[in-house]
Amino acid sequence: MNEEYIDTVKHLIEQKDADKVKELLIDLHPADIAELCNDLNAEGARFIYRLLDNETAADVLVEMDEDARKELLEMLPSETIAKRFVDYMDTDDAVDLMRELDEDKQEEVLSHIEDIEQAGDIVDLLHYDEDTAGGLMAKELVMVNENWTVLTCLREVSRQAENLDEIYNIYVVDDDNKLKGRLSLKKIITAPTSAKISNLYYPDIISVKTDEPAESVALIMQKYDLVAIPVIDQVGRLVGRITIDDVVDFIREEAD
Repeated sequence: MNEEYIDTVKHLIEQKDADKVKELLIDLHPADIAELCNDLNAEGARFIYRLLDNETAADVLVEMDEDARKELLEMLPSETIAKRFVDYMDTDDAVDLMRELDEDKQEEVLSHIEDIEQAGDIVDLLHYDEDTAGGLMAKELVMVNENWTVLTCLREVSRQAENLDEIYNIYVVDDDNKLKGRLSLKKIITAPTSAKISNLYYPDIISVKTDEPAESVALIMQKYDLVAIPVIDQVGRLVGRITIDDVVDFIREEAD
């Protein structure tokens, strides 16, 4: 993004020409809009955000530099942060955002989240050290029970997938939510609908515990060329998953 483009946007913002700014933004990737916001002051970034739909606004906020994001967040009411950003983020991104707020504002934001389950997940994740697997993970995943039939499994996968942008893996658990293995999408599509998941899943699966250092998680994912890895608690229950983009973000922050 060149200086001329940025200067043009700044000029249009000064003129409060929302329509022309929106035209310039319409074909940009959220990462490019974030880069633009990094070069604007907080008021300019706020002007940009008012022109974005909620999902794009949330994606842009995730991509922004930490200092620019923090400056913007300080200007925004807690209700706006909850309903324009947190509601449209995966829990791991929401937690990263929440960590940049003081405790009072965290509580205010949480009070404005209408989905109680999502708010509870965020509170749970905030308790983990941010440099551990628990601090990196998101709660959103696709999980099926080993005792289900393929038909039940297909219905559940369809329902759970509504909360995900990408399905990296389908995880299999027992009645106590202990991780048993992973399930191939091809298997459930080609198997008879009456077949049991217990006869179809792969038991060999690499996982990490919530207290695993983030550096170790990165090394494990690199070693085994994983795009996602499940996270379990101390007794083996599935509690979340880490994707490769979370690890890349951690490595970048450590490098900085």
